[in-house]
Amino acid sequence: MKIIGTGSARPSMRVTNSMLENFLDTNDEWIVTRTGIHERRVISNENLEDMAADAANKALADAGITSDQVDFIICSNVVNEFVTPGLGCIIQGKIGATCPTVDINCACTGFLYALDIAESFLITKDMNNILIVCAEEPSRMMDWRDRSSCILFGDAAGAVVVTKGDDLKAIRLSTHCKVEALYQKRRLQPTPFLNKEEDDGGVIMNGQEVFKLAVSSSIKDIDTVLSVAGMTADDIDLYVLHQANVRIIEAIRHFVKQDKEKFPVNLDKYGNTSSASIPALLDDLSRGNMLKRGEMLLLSAFGAGFTTGAAVLRWSK
Repeated sequence: MKIIGTGSARPSMRVTNSMLENFLDTNDEWIVTRTGIHERRVISNENLEDMAADAANKALADAGITSDQVDFIICSNVVNEFVTPGLGCIIQGKIGATCPTVDINCACTGFLYALDIAESFLITKDMNNILIVCAEEPSRMMDWRDRSSCILFGDAAGAVVVTKGDDLKAIRLSTHCKVEALYQKRRLQPTPFLNKEEDDGGVIMNGQEVFKLAVSSSIKDIDTVLSVAGMTADDIDLYVLHQANVRIIEAIRHFVKQDKEKFPVNLDKYGNTSSASIPALLDDLSRGNMLKRGEMLLLSAFGAGFTTGAAVLRWSK
């Protein structure tokens, strides 16, 4: 496969660290030192499905195709206001497509999982264009009284169009069942027969455990995809990593022994936007003329589950 179009959309509301001081025992220096985040975009009056459709339409326009030329839509989403139908179905209608859709929930690693599915479909099915849309609103999952977690996240949508090609050089996905590291449970509708206690609340995150899992898993994934692609860390032009925490990015950078310039970052402005993180960053880089045709990119992400993934991709758009 190869990527032929990118798009992204973010809410209009900018929530700075100083704004959080109004209701949290925190400050800008504390947040920036520990995360690298200065502000984030948070949904106020927008609907996630509209942001997702906006990102999708931008990706289609960038690819130079119309919605009736899309053969399949893969939507990565953790949670939204619709329990059913899947967000992919709603996006399909909003952009005027008629193709099948599927939704996946692989948390922050969703874009990598979607790329792997798209690659498989392009090889095994009669398809030419697949639209991947990652749309996330983690701000609606947080307990905004918990300064350890709510400061980290922002909302966004990112999309790419992929078609047949030879740009994906290696990809690795993995899952390690570590539910206790990062999870959220919610109370469902009651029934006359229910006789058990149910949890309800915001995201529960063990920050130290997530850090260890993220770094160790990402390093293993990166080693594997470089080996499969027959490349070294020096052969990679840009490392497009999940934008979760600057400390995690720095730990990975030190492992591969590469210059800081190879690690583009936008989490300072947008925070952790879950699976939308990498496709939205790719869109920022592409529209900012920071990607050159023929460059080799290494993508890497990690998320609740614990899910991880990495890929080596040539940029040929």
